[in-house]
Parts: sequence; C-alpha cells; structure tokens
Amino acid sequence: MTPRTRKTLEFILDNLVWFMLILVLAVFSALIPHYFQLGIFVNIIEASSVLGVMSIGLALVIIAGHMDLSVESVAALSAMAVGILFCSAGIGLGIKLSPEWLMVPASLLVACAVGGLIGLFNGVLIVKLKMSAFIITLASFIWVRGIVLAVSGGRSAQDLAPAIRWFAIERFLGIPLSAWIAIACFLVFSIIMAKTPFGRHLVMIGGNETATFRAGIRVNRNLIIAFVLAGAIAGLAGWLLAIRTSGATANLGVGLLFNAFAAVVIGGVSLKGGVGALPGVYAGVLLLSSINTAINLMGLPANFTQVIHGFLVLAAVLLDTFKQRLRQRLA
Repeated sequence: MTPRTRKTLEFILDNLVWFMLILVLAVFSALIPHYFQLGIFVNIIEASSVLGVMSIGLALVIIAGHMDLSVESVAALSAMAVGILFCSAGIGLGIKLSPEWLMVPASLLVACAVGGLIGLFNGVLIVKLKMSAFIITLASFIWVRGIVLAVSGGRSAQDLAPAIRWFAIERFLGIPLSAWIAIACFLVFSIIMAKTPFGRHLVMIGGNETATFRAGIRVNRNLIIAFVLAGAIAGLAGWLLAIRTSGATANLGVGLLFNAFAAVVIGGVSLKGGVGALPGVYAGVLLLSSINTAINLMGLPANFTQVIHGFLVLAAVLLDTFKQRLRQRLA
C-alpha cells in the first residue's frame, strides 16, 4: 500500500461521520419534499443544542477510557435547581436579582456547580477508590434522578425569568442563541482537546493508562478533572433544557443519555478510549437530529426514532470494531 493510499484511508476513517451526514442529508432531500430548506437545517441545529452539549462531557470521559452514565440525571437536577430558584410559577421560588441580567450568570453558576459537584463525587470514588466507573455512574444516574423526583414531588417549575429565557428566544444569523452556545462549546473544547496538554493527556490515558502514569503524567488528577467537566457540562445542558422549556419537570431530559451515547459513538469516539475528536461528535449529533427531523416530516410514529437510534448505535459499534482493525493494519 502506497503512503498516499494509506493517508487517504486514514482521512476517510477520521472523517467518516461527516460523509455519513452528507449522504443522509442528500437522501432525505431527495425523498422528502421541502427537506432541503434553510429553515429545516436551522431547526436541525437548534434541536441538537442540548444533546450536543451533553455529548461533549460524555466524550471527554470516554476518550479517557472511562464511562459516565449519570449525565442525563445530572442535567435534570441542574435544570430543576434553576427552575426552583428562578421560576415564578409551580414550585418555583421566583428569586429576583437586580439588575435582571445578573440572573443569567447566577443561574448558569447554579447549574454548572450542581453538575460539577456530582462529577467530583463520581471522579473521586472512581479514581481514589479504584471503583468501576460503570457501577458508580449508574448508581449516580439512579440516585440523582431520585433527588429530582423528591425535591419536585412530581410537580413542575414554570415561567422562567424572562432575562434567562432570552437566550432561547433571540437569534443571531437566524440561529437561536442556545444553539450558538452549543457550537461555541464544541469549538472551545475541540481546541482544548487538540491544543492543550490536558487534552493530549486524556487521549494518552485512554490509550494506555499504565504507560501514561509511568511517563510521569498525573493520571488521577486529569481523570477527576474530566469527570468534573463532564458533570459541569451536563449542568450546562440542563440549563439549556430549562430555558428551552421555560421551566423544569421531574421527567425532563429522559432518554438523552442513550442519544448522547449514540452521538459519541457514531461521531468516532472509541468505547475502548484513546480515540476520538469533538468535531466528529458534533457531526454525530447533527446526524441524529437530521434523522429525527426526517421522521417528524414523514409523519412516522415516534417509536421509529428509538428503533433507528438503536440500529445506528449497533452499526456504530460494529463500525468502530472494523475501524480499529483497519487502523491496526495501516499502522
């Protein structure tokens, strides 16, 4: 195999999800009348904002060779905390700050702090006590959702403060600010992963944790930071959920975990760790959002969405295995 052929194959493997996204958009545009419209694409970007943000934190932990099943419940608890503090109806306390714009950073701080603390709890147990990330974060998935149900009592918080809702209403270049927040997060964390020692160390840890430790890199500290970031980013996703729905309910965000996993795996992040890039994850999120939009436009039952997502995840895992073997041959 010539060096040029090898480089071409590696480029295709690294960007396969983008080719899949273009193919899916082309097929839907041919099959569904009026699908190829600017408004449809804006809706796809807008609908992917919450899932996209949640997928970032999940991808960081998986690239580092671990797992975080708690992100969905963390987002729900963060949204509920924002709803209780800053909603004026239902179980909302209707807290007001002066000037009103202070409620934006205050609500963001609350959401990210709630998520970051749970991430710290997960990270310390997993790293310091050498416990299974799958079991610890599965337990967190359950007890955090239990807290959401307990504090809400099954009721909802409604009428979020207008100063916070503003981000879900206003648009820039025709795209809602909430979607721009997701895009900005992908840009920032893509740079962090590609250009900073922390990002490179996470990839090394995911590739071979023992060798990375022997190389003098502080594995435990980096892993705890990854879990804290995953929690804080899930908190941000919860904040976006709250502003999109103008409040919070006990079942807010149910099902997002599996969609986030699907987006991350489809986006090229290996479940074995050490491989993956956030631009690919964003393409995975857009791919899922495109399929959801197509299903809605075709008027198919919502259950079809879960069926298709399930097969997509299965196909992505099989594809990941195939890519791993092909990379070994190219090496």
